[in-house]
Amino acid sequence: MPKLKTHRGVAKRFKISGTGKIRHKRAGKSHLLTKKTRSVKRHMKETVSVHPTAVEALRRLTPYGLK
Repeated sequence: MPKLKTHRGVAKRFKISGTGKIRHKRAGKSHLLTKKTRSVKRHMKETVSVHPTAVEALRRLTPYGLK
């Protein structure tokens, strides 16, 4: 059986935390920041866990695991 390919978009956007959860950055931090409040921008700095319903799909897209 041939090697499976990792979905490169998923590999670039998601990381595994120390406890094994999949983490991602929040959207909306790249442009149009002047109209957003300081607290909103600060809130978007944090990484958050992926919703439990999406975890299985992400694991299928990365057969050899995320770094």
